[in-house]
Amino acid sequence: MGWGNAREQRIREQHTDEQGRRTGPALWSATDLGAAASVGGAQLPAAGLLWWIDAATTKDDYGAGSGGALGALCVLLFAPLLLPLLGMVVTFALTLPSVVLARLAVRRLGGPAWVWHLLAPAAPAAVWGALTAPLWPLGTSVPVLAALGLLPTLWVGLARRRAWRPWGVWWRAALGSAVLFAAALGGGILATETGLIQQYEPPKLSTGRLAGVWRGPNGAELRLSADGRARAVRLPAEPLGDDWLEKDFVTCEGSGDWRAEHRTDLGRDGIRLRLDGDCGEDTDWSFGGSEDAPELFVLFGDPDAGTLRILRPAEGGSAPG
Repeated sequence: MGWGNAREQRIREQHTDEQGRRTGPALWSATDLGAAASVGGAQLPAAGLLWWIDAATTKDDYGAGSGGALGALCVLLFAPLLLPLLGMVVTFALTLPSVVLARLAVRRLGGPAWVWHLLAPAAPAAVWGALTAPLWPLGTSVPVLAALGLLPTLWVGLARRRAWRPWGVWWRAALGSAVLFAAALGGGILATETGLIQQYEPPKLSTGRLAGVWRGPNGAELRLSADGRARAVRLPAEPLGDDWLEKDFVTCEGSGDWRAEHRTDLGRDGIRLRLDGDCGEDTDWSFGGSEDAPELFVLFGDPDAGTLRILRPAEGGSAPG
């Protein structure tokens, strides 16, 4: 790969100060910036595709159908316009500190340069993972960030040793982007078809698990009884008559009844809720979430851009399965 040991690296990468004195290898240069940005952006289409495959197969789409897929494909279509900018973000957040750390380690500790370039991305990934811990778990953010910093860090070291010109760096990165995308697509399809990626399955909820209190945003509450009776407080419901042309849903209160049903359009089970009075139409709530954390949801309006409402069991308010 053109990686040398510490002594060979110092010979090839001598850096001088303003007085012309040799100070050792330069830790960072303008050429490194272009190399880092090129691969930092080139890897993102493949990374985005893998993220979409995971989201589309292992996560609940709440009946949104192909809307999420079409949105992801649009992002992939226009991504080339943003890739250089996003590559710079990856460069300054992950690649630059990784390369500097790797070259400092080679200078101070010696050893194969490629090993330090391979290990260094873990450090900035851990820092950013700790900073974003309130938003994402460390077990997810750190490996993902380390993976995003790995290829650009290795690429910078390789590009310097091969002495590639800027255009040579960019066309190689573009070619690599296409190869990575094809590999991600083929690997994702293979993993899905062979069962390595488990497809999402909505939970099966018995009457015993449905009976109890379900709560949602804005004070929404639904009490279901095992005998089929229901009580709603500030619960969203399908609008009456022509009201659906003006609003996605209405908020209703009162009593009524419910029954289990199978939603053939969504391919999952749920319940049909009928409230007494003239507040709203019968509303079909579908099962979502998981066996351990079940949900009731309904998507009002346009399936691709509708209003999603989710109810979850209240603490101590749902009977055990």
